[in-house]
Amino acid sequence: MTEITRRATLAGAAASALLPFVKTSPASAAAPAATAQNASFYRYNVGSHQVTVVCDGVATVNLTDNYAAGASKDDINKVFAEHHLPTDKVTHTFNPVVVNTGPKLVVIDTGLGPDQFTQTKGKVGQFHNNLAAASIDRAAVDTVIISHFHGDHINGLLAAENKPAFPNAEIMVPAVEWKFWMDDGEMSKGMGNPILENNFKNIRRVFDALGRKVTQYEAGKEVAPGITSVASPGHTPGHNSFIVASGAEKVLVQVDITAGAAFLFVKHPEWNIASDVDKPLAQETRRKLYDMAIAEKMPIQAFHAAFPGLVRVEKEKDGSGYRWIPSIWNASL
Repeated sequence: MTEITRRATLAGAAASALLPFVKTSPASAAAPAATAQNASFYRYNVGSHQVTVVCDGVATVNLTDNYAAGASKDDINKVFAEHHLPTDKVTHTFNPVVVNTGPKLVVIDTGLGPDQFTQTKGKVGQFHNNLAAASIDRAAVDTVIISHFHGDHINGLLAAENKPAFPNAEIMVPAVEWKFWMDDGEMSKGMGNPILENNFKNIRRVFDALGRKVTQYEAGKEVAPGITSVASPGHTPGHNSFIVASGAEKVLVQVDITAGAAFLFVKHPEWNIASDVDKPLAQETRRKLYDMAIAEKMPIQAFHAAFPGLVRVEKEKDGSGYRWIPSIWNASL
């Protein structure tokens, strides 16, 4: 036993002496940081309707001096600090939804599109890829309902090389929105205003690529089975939100009554994001819709809330504004 132990000891010493010259195996190397998020979609039921929230991505940008009318950067940073968020940075989340009503497969808004996916290296413009991950075939979509004509809602109507992203779908747009943005006189008035000018040009780019083949709808009408449009102007002239209802259950798809870093305008409905075209009307609209949601105890699906954007809204105790409460509702499928 003594001899065996001695030999083992000598062998171990020899092996140790060789260690600096032995190449380590790949398994012992530090793992590289991952570069991609998991596919982001979330499903829940509204009665017999199935809602799938499909994330289009998240973008963080520097806070500008004119980000919110009625608020200074210091005002905004105070709210960020209260919410334990970094100051001087703004995070935008984009959450289009798909509603399977049974008879119809309906998309509400389409995200920033594949061009932005390429330009941002996948940070935004994820909608088409996440649809596929959620086993939703774009060619099977019956109807696409557009709430308003800002790029983060219409650009995803196009796929690569400006081809229709939803080739078999009826594209439904608000009549008031179409009338305003497609009016050459209104476009002429908007020249020189960077936000308006870019909107007018982008809208024509998208809808011209589709041959302007759209169906215009009026507010207050059922635009698909169990989906009713709700006039909510101010952010844009013809902006619409939607109530998705089935049986006794319903949810308000609020779209951009609060936009951008939306919780700012929930807490301070008297503030306006720079892209609100009629700021007093936008304030009136958000109070009206939030008061309705509170009175009817209706959950809200918010386009610009942190994914998946399903919340309930409550009034602040002092009555000055509102707050969102994250909601997990009917999630078991």
